[in-house]
Amino acid sequence: MSFSQGVSGLNAAAANLDVIGNNIANSGTVGYKSGSVQFSNVYAGSMQGLGTKVAGIFQDFTAGAVQRSTRPLDVAIVDGDGFFRMTSSGGEVRYTRNGQFDVNKDGYIVNASGLQLTGYPAVGDTGLVGASPVALQVPTSAMEPAATTSITAQFNIDARSSVPVSKPFDSANSNTYNYSNSVTLYDSLGNQHELSAYFVKTGTGAWDVYATADGAPLDTGGALAAPPAKGTAIGSLGFDNSGKMTVGTVGTVSTVDTLKFTGLQFTNGSAAMKFDMTVTGTTQFGSDNEVRKMVPNGYTSGQLTTLAISQDGTVTGKYSNQQTKILGQVVLSSFASVSGLQNTGDNVWAETPASGAPLTGTPGSGKTLGSLLGSAVEGSNVDLTAELINLIIAQRTYQANTQTVKTQDQVVQALINMR
Repeated sequence: MSFSQGVSGLNAAAANLDVIGNNIANSGTVGYKSGSVQFSNVYAGSMQGLGTKVAGIFQDFTAGAVQRSTRPLDVAIVDGDGFFRMTSSGGEVRYTRNGQFDVNKDGYIVNASGLQLTGYPAVGDTGLVGASPVALQVPTSAMEPAATTSITAQFNIDARSSVPVSKPFDSANSNTYNYSNSVTLYDSLGNQHELSAYFVKTGTGAWDVYATADGAPLDTGGALAAPPAKGTAIGSLGFDNSGKMTVGTVGTVSTVDTLKFTGLQFTNGSAAMKFDMTVTGTTQFGSDNEVRKMVPNGYTSGQLTTLAISQDGTVTGKYSNQQTKILGQVVLSSFASVSGLQNTGDNVWAETPASGAPLTGTPGSGKTLGSLLGSAVEGSNVDLTAELINLIIAQRTYQANTQTVKTQDQVVQALINMR
């Protein structure tokens, strides 16, 4: 007789209870993957068996339900088996499905354990480089200003207008021009300036354009006029009898569709501004003066206000100057055998020979990686109802094995009493 069968059953049932209890405890843990115990019987050259043992504890890597979040750096992996690739401060690589991230004091995107999210860094202001993944770092410095270098504008100038009687042009006298409109410029230091364009009818289908910067008149070429000059025309516009813009020579006037500012110099220490105002598509119809399009480039400096992660993993920063900038791209990794990963706790796994080498790429680039959903997290895949049922079964199994031990004890006691 042996107690080994009952004791092995108690040990196995206890291990099962531990795993079930761990699943229940983590039913609310983001990205948690439930575990299950697999048993095997024990024989040692005898058909009666010596009980059972734990063959292994396996994790179910099926995806959990996606839950919406209000945090911009919460992100869920959907439609794929990929993992976020993380690195520790010591350079160790780990993998997780928990997409709850934040930015630390050094600008790195990290999880609650301080592991850094990896991806491809941005190159300048316009793109990404597919090099080896590195820890993604958000710039902590302000976005530098950019001077205005072009303006795309489109107007309708009222064909019913008359040639002004008052001459010469004076921006302070509305009787010397027919229509005006303003746009904001930015110099090389990020300072704002107001550029105003004034349209003066000179004849049938013919208009001169004057300009001021911060109220000061400009001469041809966009330079500030010397006081007390009122400025000169910076260009002339011409229109045919259907109201459409003509470019070339109308009578003795050279007409253009681009107004050039080649040397606008302010006295605040900024660089001289050179930019074009393209007015292609401007019309002269018999309707009210109006601006149909006014799109200048350039902007002042700005501080980072929010981050967003898109479906393909692109990390975009929005700045206080209303500009956006690509800061990097998250990568995902998948494995030939996820069951071979080593669970190291804190909702992260480590690569092992049994898992195979990771296949790393950008979200959406492979069928197995999946894509990302911002402002969302992947919940635990624990089926709480099933676990409670498993808990009852494990409890009964434990109780039954205690009966085996108890019965064996009674048989041994009977033998002892026969002596």
